[in-house]
Amino acid sequence: MARIETIQVGDGLPAEDHTPTILDLFFYNAAIWNGHRIHFDEKYTTQEEGYRGIVIQGPLQGDWMSQCVMGWLGEEGTLVEFEYSNRSAAYLGDTLHVGGRVTAVDTSSGEVSVDLFVRNTAGDVIAPGAARVRVG
Repeated sequence: MARIETIQVGDGLPAEDHTPTILDLFFYNAAIWNGHRIHFDEKYTTQEEGYRGIVIQGPLQGDWMSQCVMGWLGEEGTLVEFEYSNRSAAYLGDTLHVGGRVTAVDTSSGEVSVDLFVRNTAGDVIAPGAARVRVG
């Protein structure tokens, strides 16, 4: 993580691509105690719920965004606020692009605001987010 004096509005956070497997979704469901069948039962998901396939968990996408900002921030910083919203479904087999951009820097308080996102393979933002961090 850079020092607050070197962070500028418009700086990008290191982006990551995620292509979860059915096993990843299974373990994530187990970890958060989520038994919703749309994350593991394709027949139920498509025939009963009307989705085109197994749905990638919204909270998993939120976790990826928080990991993106925390990885950029490093051990010297603190996550002060974090929020996100799932707007569209993502499906098993999709590669999701997670990243962010600095939107405000307050050198007097040491706080930085960032916009975060999850984009699908078409480039659409399916989960916008935001975070405020304290550097140093």
